[in-house]
Amino acid sequence: MDNRAIGVLDSGVGGLTVLREIIKQVPAENTVYFGDTMRFPYGPKDLEDVKGYVSKAAEFLLEKDVKMVVIACNTGSVAALDYLKSHVDLPVIGVIEPGARTAVKNTSNKRVGVIATKGTVDSRAYEKEMMKIDPGIKTFSAAAPVLIEYVENGLLEGEKLQRQIKRYLLPLLEQEIDVLVLGCTHFPLIEKQILKVSGDNIRVINSAMETAKDVRSLLIQRDMTADAGNKAKRLFYETADKSNFFKTGQMFLGREIRQIIKTRLDV
Repeated sequence: MDNRAIGVLDSGVGGLTVLREIIKQVPAENTVYFGDTMRFPYGPKDLEDVKGYVSKAAEFLLEKDVKMVVIACNTGSVAALDYLKSHVDLPVIGVIEPGARTAVKNTSNKRVGVIATKGTVDSRAYEKEMMKIDPGIKTFSAAAPVLIEYVENGLLEGEKLQRQIKRYLLPLLEQEIDVLVLGCTHFPLIEKQILKVSGDNIRVINSAMETAKDVRSLLIQRDMTADAGNKAKRLFYETADKSNFFKTGQMFLGREIRQIIKTRLDV
């Protein structure tokens, strides 16, 4: 048994979608969440810069004696997953491979849509990952930065949000996709609104859910699970002096968030 915490990092509140699914999968596990809200969003930033931010965030989590690091950010996974895997002596999990694997498994016509950050779309990370599994997959991607801003600011429903979702999704639906990957961890927060636009004929893949399944499997595989009777502790850190982290986080995680600890990330 290993009662050390699972460390989860993101540029803001989006990674809470991954944390929520981790809590569902392994409720006895202690968790430490780090949101780099001062530097949000990572999506439009240079990937080398993002690599530096994620690496420093991982160092912060390692100082908290975590047993695993989850990069709960698609852009962060693109920029830093391989680097951290080779430089950190702990399991490190990203969000792209689980989502890509599930998309390939669920598509019938091999036409997959992805909505994500600009950084993730430009990297073609999902396309590359899916083609490793099936070279016949065709990927159609759209960067949706406005949706990310809406979620970070707590705008999770309403006509204004719905219009923006249609703006990004309709061009993908015109490509006759049968699977849509939510390629940003912010998007499961508005999954119900996305489903209203995508319709019943499209399978929507929540990468957060698939990543949490991988976390559980890895913990079991490596005999790193917490004591079943452990009363899980939840710690939350952020870097901005002012943000909507607490308000939006409570809307999503409820009483799991009681306090946000302010910290700094020296980059």
